[in-house]
Amino acid sequence: MLFLHRKKFFSWKLAATILIFFVCALLLWRSVSSISAQTEVSQAENLKNAIERSAIHCYAVEGSYPESLDYIKEHYGISWNTDEYVVDYMVLGSNMMPSVTIIPLSGQEVPR
Repeated sequence: MLFLHRKKFFSWKLAATILIFFVCALLLWRSVSSISAQTEVSQAENLKNAIERSAIHCYAVEGSYPESLDYIKEHYGISWNTDEYVVDYMVLGSNMMPSVTIIPLSGQEVPR
């Protein structure tokens, strides 16, 4: 009778292992979602910078800022996914830097 062991259905080691697994999975999920959100903001900032650089380049070469986004698309090769971003390009005058605002359709806020 001394050598017969009765197996326990519930083990504290098993419960601790499962708990650690779920905590690690939760931390991994939160890290990935945080990195994804930061990437979206970075993409929007890069798009804004590219449009502004193209406008400045146009001013340096042609002597005036572009009148529309279509001009920038056609002559400077800037493109973006219209399903992800809305670009507001407001011309203030031929000799004043246009205002560029990028609005992500995913709901992320772009810092100014």
